[in-house]
Amino acid sequence: NKSKTAISDLSFIEINGEPKKVPAFAFKNQDGKIITNKDYEGKVYVVEFFFTTCPTICPRMNKNLIQIQETFKGFEDFGVASFSINPDYDNQEVLKAYAEQYGITNPNWHLMTGDKETIYKLSNEGFNLYSAEEDDVAGGFEHSGNFALIDKNGFLRSRRDNFGNPIIYYRGIVSEEEQVDEDGVEEEISALKQDIKKLLNE
Repeated sequence: NKSKTAISDLSFIEINGEPKKVPAFAFKNQDGKIITNKDYEGKVYVVEFFFTTCPTICPRMNKNLIQIQETFKGFEDFGVASFSINPDYDNQEVLKAYAEQYGITNPNWHLMTGDKETIYKLSNEGFNLYSAEEDDVAGGFEHSGNFALIDKNGFLRSRRDNFGNPIIYYRGIVSEEEQVDEDGVEEEISALKQDIKKLLNE
């Protein structure tokens, strides 16, 4: 019977030889509450950067996250952190309506907004998930369609690829049902679910 503290086989993401931890953050959520990285301590959570008016990839990412939410319904130590990269538009009311529209019910799923520069820094440096304002892309913003996975102690974790290197992120756009998108890119939602389970057991 293995003890609760046994660490799973998921990798730590190392930057300059140090396991990478989520930087400190504090943003307002869809209920107007200030949420910080401390609110996620002791929880396994998935991170995404998105914006509510995103016409292309966000709806697909959030449908996948809703499915993950349903998979882990019984787990009080599972959460999601969604950071809006368009705080000028995505105020508390907009985020609340979005949460209702998608059926976000997990009390640890916070849709957060705040100072734009702080969010971009968190995205690009804190998680290395690309975000930028781009006038010529659909919706006016460009961002990564990937999810980051965080363990109960705030470390970025992931499985390894066939060569033994951490995959670092999980593709958030292709759904389990689709399996493969039109470009032959395979889904990683099922992998993400397996890995959430492993971290919940740590």
